[in-house]
Amino acid sequence: MIQLASRVTQITPSLTLAITARAKEMKAEGMDVCGFASGEPDFDTPQHIKDAAESALDQGKTKYGAVAGESGLREAIARKLNNDNQLNYSADNVIVTNGGKHSLSNLMLALIESGDEVIIPAPYWLSYPEMVKLAGGTPIIVKTTAETDYKITPEQLRQAITPKTKLFVLNSPSNPTGTVYNRAEIEALAEVIIEHDLWVVSDEIYEKILYDGVEHISIGSLGEEIFKRTIISSGFAKSYSMTGWRIGYLAGPEPLIKAVSTIQSHSTSNVCTFAQYGAIAALESPESLPYLQKMRDAFSKRRQVILERIRAIPQLSCPTPMGAFYVFIDISKTGLNSREFCDQLLDKEQVAAIPGAAFDDDHCIRLSYATDLDSIEKGMDRIKKFIDQL
Repeated sequence: MIQLASRVTQITPSLTLAITARAKEMKAEGMDVCGFASGEPDFDTPQHIKDAAESALDQGKTKYGAVAGESGLREAIARKLNNDNQLNYSADNVIVTNGGKHSLSNLMLALIESGDEVIIPAPYWLSYPEMVKLAGGTPIIVKTTAETDYKITPEQLRQAITPKTKLFVLNSPSNPTGTVYNRAEIEALAEVIIEHDLWVVSDEIYEKILYDGVEHISIGSLGEEIFKRTIISSGFAKSYSMTGWRIGYLAGPEPLIKAVSTIQSHSTSNVCTFAQYGAIAALESPESLPYLQKMRDAFSKRRQVILERIRAIPQLSCPTPMGAFYVFIDISKTGLNSREFCDQLLDKEQVAAIPGAAFDDDHCIRLSYATDLDSIEKGMDRIKKFIDQL
């Protein structure tokens, strides 16, 4: 019998990946599955980004690269952070990673050790606490509710802080709820972070996917004191439909970035070299702007349709998401918990959804509307039929 390391027994496999894989298997068997599970845009990567990667291949950009990333990409990310987010970073403050998830995993290994506590508002992206556990830390989960649009309050944050607290995880726009913190809310959280001298990692992977004129506020832009305590995690997967490219980044104080680079040098080394040239094009080509607007417009229409369909079913309710491409639906009136609901929905109606239990709320399910309108309409018809038959 294999004696596995104890750290493996402390973490939970990803429910989102498991359900997505099961839905794909059913499709491969010829079933007509409506997929609301996957957290990736259904748009292809823009052609100008693919062209840039192809050009890099033609130029022989196929060798080992710098562990921290191609200098041109790190400089482009730093310019983006300065111009879009008002964060005074240089290329030395940036490391390119194998996706946004990898940036966060590297961060936890560099910053968190045994005994450290990390505050995570729930519902949360399911990998946050598992990364903390793998680094030897303790995730401290703070529950939020639909009544506050699933936002942690300054009072909740303050009450969760102990002498062991080292890091606070902020995700806006949020997965799974689509909630977006406004400037006043971010400022209030920043005051608590400064008061208690904590680190904050701001996961901003969905920052370009916003609705109704809502503004993205990067917490580090609010002043020098909070900037010194801020780490930015982001990537190219969501805004540029580059999920399979696996390019993310971490930005923060130079000593921390150097420590992350040391860790990465002994794990994955550099990110795929030619893919990084596609990422430069994503940030710097004027062709990216109309693509982003087209995608946002499509998501906005889909959001409107799916919300109308949800609100026409008495047993369902959810707040209006102001960012990302998810709805987080309360299904408690159906009498089922989230796992029961999603398992039966997939088996009986071939609709794939993610149980809220994966995000620490067993009364809800997450649907992604990163799919076409016909699939949304068909899938919601099936969900209504399923609920009517309970």
